[in-house]
Amino acid sequence: MRVNAVIVAAGEGKRMGGHLPKPFLSLAGRPLILHTLGRFASSRARKVILVAAEKEMSRCRDLISSDSELHGIELLLQPGGARRQDSVHLGLGRLDPDCEIVVIHDGARPFVSARLIDLSVEAASREGAAVVGVPARDTVKLVTGDRFVGETPPRDLLWEIQTPQAFRTEIIREAYDRARRESVEATDDAALVERLGTKVKVLEGERTNIKITLPLDLLLAEALIREGRVP
Repeated sequence: MRVNAVIVAAGEGKRMGGHLPKPFLSLAGRPLILHTLGRFASSRARKVILVAAEKEMSRCRDLISSDSELHGIELLLQPGGARRQDSVHLGLGRLDPDCEIVVIHDGARPFVSARLIDLSVEAASREGAAVVGVPARDTVKLVTGDRFVGETPPRDLLWEIQTPQAFRTEIIREAYDRARRESVEATDDAALVERLGTKVKVLEGERTNIKITLPLDLLLAEALIREGRVP
C-alpha cells in the first residue's frame, strides 16, 4: 500500500510572538519541524510533502539536508498558500500517482507517534477516512454571539480532534475539489470529507500529541521531553 503524507507548516505562528516562524523554533535544541518530520521517518509513509512558506524554502532545504534521521524517506518541499486549506490542496497536488492513502498532519504537532500514524493509515484503508482525537475532559458549551449559553452538549459525545487525519486518496481529493468549487472553508480536513456524506472513523489518540500554538505549549513540550513523557 503506497502511503504519502502532507505536513502543513506554512503558517506564521503569530500567537507565539517573536520573529522566528513557528516551524523553526527550538525544541530541546532542535527545530520543531524536524521533530515532526522525524516521527514520519519511522512510519509507513515513504514520501512526505512538507508545505511551508515560500520565503522559508531555502531554510527548510538546509535543515532537511543536514538531518541524518530524515535520509530514509523521500521528502519534497512545496510552497504553501494563504490559508491552511490552500496549503493542503497544494500538497495533494504533489502526491505519487499511485498513492492510495494520504496522511495529513500539522507540522506543529511534534510528538505524534509512528504507531498512531500507522493506525490511522490502517483505519483509512478499511473505512475510507480516519481521524485521531481524545475524549473531551471539560464541559463544552455552545455560546451565542452575545456571550450567553445556547446549549450544553453531552460531554460523552464530544472529542477533541487532532491530526494525523488519513484518507483514501480519491476521497480527500474529491472533498477538496468540491470545497474549491463551492467556496467552502472548514476547520479541518475531515470536515470537508463529511460534506461528501462519507463516514469518518475516530481513533483514540495520545494526550501528548499536543499542538504548539502558544508560548505555554512550547514550555509544556520542553517539560514532556525533559521528563521522558513522549512516546
